[in-house]
Amino acid sequence: MDVAVESRVGPGRIGARRKLQAYLALTKPRVVELLLVVTVPTMILAQNGIPNLLLVLATVVGGAMSAGSAGAFNCYFDRDIDRVMNRTKNRPLVTGELSDREALVFAWGLGVASILVLGFFANWLAAGLSLVAILLYVVFYTLILKRRTPQNIVWGGIAGCMPVLIGWAAVTGSLTWTPFILFFIIFLWTPPHYWPLSMKYRDDYKSAGVPMLAVVRGRAVVGLQVILYAWATVACSLLLIPVADMGILYAAVALGAGGWFIYETHRLYNLAIRHEHVSPMRVFHGSIAYLTLLFLAIAIDPLLHF
Repeated sequence: MDVAVESRVGPGRIGARRKLQAYLALTKPRVVELLLVVTVPTMILAQNGIPNLLLVLATVVGGAMSAGSAGAFNCYFDRDIDRVMNRTKNRPLVTGELSDREALVFAWGLGVASILVLGFFANWLAAGLSLVAILLYVVFYTLILKRRTPQNIVWGGIAGCMPVLIGWAAVTGSLTWTPFILFFIIFLWTPPHYWPLSMKYRDDYKSAGVPMLAVVRGRAVVGLQVILYAWATVACSLLLIPVADMGILYAAVALGAGGWFIYETHRLYNLAIRHEHVSPMRVFHGSIAYLTLLFLAIAIDPLLHF
């Protein structure tokens, strides 16, 4: 039987392995992976050294559950859109590998588990922030903003900033200016990360009726907005130097990687205004590399003590 046909024969007729893979896909593991990339460095910075490894494990597991729960809820509420878009047509609720009920029960269970893990093995401030993150992504972004405004990813991106607050709170039991600077770095980074992706899949979003900026505005406008947010992201990252007493390594990476990120956004814009072929995914993947390098420097810098 053809795989595409087989995947749509119903959730009750697939094997255990396929079922587990479907549940994993529901959590959007690439998004979870990116969120965890920022959590551990934040914990190292909060500790100014290596935190308790059991605390790190609990925070990573609880954070992964939280992000996975939000992703599963998103797949449930957006299943009508996912059926229209080519980019999402292989998600489990579209293929029939999972039923709507299975997805909803899984999302609730994972969300509750994340709060309990963080509450009992980290602290209840971290657990409360986890709950806020889920609500922001599911209610504020998915149910309210996504289908109503081209600014959806700007304000909806707040949910993706929460892992740094959760990681800091897990170590210190409180919040200071430093985690909020980390928060705003990710907040400002999200549009130049996601808008190039929306340029690539503009027709998908248009057919689904989702008013992404790339759908309602031309490439030049999107490119300019990407530049402005990239500059703001790099400027915000430099605030960490005086506030968190970051050293030479972080300063070098923030300036070097930040300059490269800004260059790529300018390149995208220049191609767009000349009506030449653009490669928005180059900026999309570049933005991930930039954030990874920045938070790797955040993790290493406190360990060098110079």
